[in-house]
Amino acid sequence: MLNFAVGPVQSEEHILAVGGEQVPYFRTSEFSKMMLENEALILKYTKAMEGAKAVFLTGSGTAAMESTVMNTLTSSDKALVVNGGNFGQRFVDILKLHGIPYDEIKLDTGKALTENRLATYDNKGYTSFLVNIHETSTGVHYDAATIGSFCKKNGLFLIVDAISSFLADDFDMTAVGADVMITGSQKALACAPGVSVIVLSPKALNKVKKSRSKCMYFDLKLALQNQERGQTPFTPAVNILRQIHTRLKSIELRGGVEAEIQK
Repeated sequence: MLNFAVGPVQSEEHILAVGGEQVPYFRTSEFSKMMLENEALILKYTKAMEGAKAVFLTGSGTAAMESTVMNTLTSSDKALVVNGGNFGQRFVDILKLHGIPYDEIKLDTGKALTENRLATYDNKGYTSFLVNIHETSTGVHYDAATIGSFCKKNGLFLIVDAISSFLADDFDMTAVGADVMITGSQKALACAPGVSVIVLSPKALNKVKKSRSKCMYFDLKLALQNQERGQTPFTPAVNILRQIHTRLKSIELRGGVEAEIQK
């Protein structure tokens, strides 16, 4: 049976084979080496800025969305969030749950986010901007360059959910000026669902450092401290991380992220 869903997507046979292997013990130098390679390749493929770091959470993309909000935003922020479908609404729900003041850019189903629409929010005292760059529920891919320019002009902390677009659409974290980029294992990474990835700019790392997390599992300070040695704070989805490693190395052998996107 062929799987044409937007995610989980169909995996290559050599990726499936990794998932079917006996799960190895992970507190080893071999696992640490693999995780450091995973981080290096993720940073390379997202074109992250100098000093950026990546962490891997055992949880779906929503776990990364919530963890990002919890660790980088506070009640002192005023967030502007793009709500053009189910996943934009999810960011809204997370902001509401955690008491982060916000306004929505509410878009009709299937409508693009235009420069003129963004201009109406200039100089309104916002501190942060959240967007699902590809709103999977409607199929709309927002223009990252337009959003990046707006955020730079207004000095906004930019959080980009690229769960459905990473490795499928071109995304240059440095050029856009994104402070956080989120992705997941089950979309264009084409591995089993269960792992999400958060890439953090130096500015985001500073916010995490100053944050006072009220959740142990989603505390990014713990995740970052452990990733320094190629580990995770708690037992991870070991074989999915091994699948991700196999997939990232395959992309490298095939010509890198540009070749992958052009397939």
